[in-house]
Amino acid sequence: MSSILTVSQLNRYLASRIKSDIKLKGIALKGELSNCVINQRSGHAYFSVKDEAAVIRGVMFSSNVKRLSFSPSNGMKVLVAGDVTVYERDGILQITAMEISKLGEGEIKHDLDRLKKKLLEMGIFDPAVKKRIPVLPRKIAVVTSATGAALQDIINVISRRCPIVKLEVFPCQVQGEGAPDSIAYSLARADSSEADTIILGRGGGSDEDLMAFNTEKAVMAVYNCNTPVISAVGHEVDTSLADHAADLRAPTPSAAAELAVPDMAELVGTVNYMQQRLDRAIDKKLSGSEQRVFELESRLKLCSPALTVLDEQKKLEALSFRLENTVKKKVENEVLLVERYAAQLSALSPFNILDRGYSITLKNNNAVSASALSAGDLVSIRFSDGQALAEVKQVDKNEI
Repeated sequence: MSSILTVSQLNRYLASRIKSDIKLKGIALKGELSNCVINQRSGHAYFSVKDEAAVIRGVMFSSNVKRLSFSPSNGMKVLVAGDVTVYERDGILQITAMEISKLGEGEIKHDLDRLKKKLLEMGIFDPAVKKRIPVLPRKIAVVTSATGAALQDIINVISRRCPIVKLEVFPCQVQGEGAPDSIAYSLARADSSEADTIILGRGGGSDEDLMAFNTEKAVMAVYNCNTPVISAVGHEVDTSLADHAADLRAPTPSAAAELAVPDMAELVGTVNYMQQRLDRAIDKKLSGSEQRVFELESRLKLCSPALTVLDEQKKLEALSFRLENTVKKKVENEVLLVERYAAQLSALSPFNILDRGYSITLKNNNAVSASALSAGDLVSIRFSDGQALAEVKQVDKNEI
């Protein structure tokens, strides 16, 4: 049976064996710098050296950093001289650099810049072609590693903010040789899944870890999606070409999930607020309409034919009363006038003289004088109490 070792014992053994290997002392590595960081407090430099297929960690202590004639930066092609060692605490194989010589900018960075320029000229990054992210999606498609922490972050955020949204995961390889093809394949599946939004994401990592998202295949797969894409590759300061091609870039996968769905609590509050505003608006509208109807009813009543007929009827009754009074008064005045004229006529009537002993001689019912009579005429003599028929025997006319 093999010996049972602790992790510390194994790391110490590996460090000892590598330290004693003369072939691993004073070696020189040619490659491209990435992930360069100089600790402000200690002055030590931490970096990676990479080529097209592999990467190794590196460290240079402050005493050697001070002797450098340049400031190491990402993308530099360099020659690193030093010893291969093991950092026992983390079990990391690294090169402890004594010297770093600058050979020029790395080919990988040149290739990346050429690809970026090409994609810019093709209009892949044009803001005018960016699609609008739906405000309230029904389904979210997530393209990421099935085992990465990014997926759990996205699931947790969406479940908390908007649990009614359906979530479908399309796993893909996010780093390594086959990652660009895997990303493109999963994006195509997600695009045909009838999702409203696609989240493309992975957690943070080195430049080498994120390299798959800087390939033309991955970028074009993002650009060719008909579904809006939110890209969240890496953390905060990490930016890939896929981020530029996406319709929206998020600094982290969690932030992408927050951008993809609304907060249900805020949404419910907004809906309640809008409902209250709508209720108030409806009440105000109804109140105004009721007032308008009341005003129109009042105006209609004033213009009503029945009211006009009633008014005219009252006017007619008033006129009839006035006419009746006028006629009555007129008749009364005429009666009085007739009576006065009758009295006057009666006073002038010749028949009233008969009461005083006079008589009236009538011939053919007409009063006549002596000049109109001849002997033998028949006349009627009218007295106050009767009349008598007589024959004229003789007419004596007065001589004037």
